[in-house]
Amino acid sequence: MAADHGNQSGGAATAARPPAPSEEELEAVKRYVLLGVVVRILDHDIRVVDSSSMKLPRFYESMLRGLQDRVLLELAALRKTFRTAGIKVFEERREPEGLTAEYLCRGYRHRFTMLWSFVRAEAERLLKRYSTG
Repeated sequence: MAADHGNQSGGAATAARPPAPSEEELEAVKRYVLLGVVVRILDHDIRVVDSSSMKLPRFYESMLRGLQDRVLLELAALRKTFRTAGIKVFEERREPEGLTAEYLCRGYRHRFTMLWSFVRAEAERLLKRYSTG
């Protein structure tokens, strides 16, 4: 996983480097982006279950929707935390090497990239955690 915490506004070479987000802030932003991926995965899987010829499609769909509700609740809590901390994720880009997110933290612009292998592994880990309790 690559991370670039620098100011992306292209200021003068003599400009002071912006303060880096704390480890907790960076982890919260990464988790927020990963949870967004998990929501999209669950949306996809719900559509697949809906259109499949499974024996118990409503049962599986309700399980997936329950997981999705839990993820959405955590996303809402993170957004509330971000509002009070002055954090805003304003762009997520799918790139060949991974998922890049750009965000503001206390008025400074930052970005990071998570490799696709990391995104996949973390999304699966989060889904397992939500499904077991």
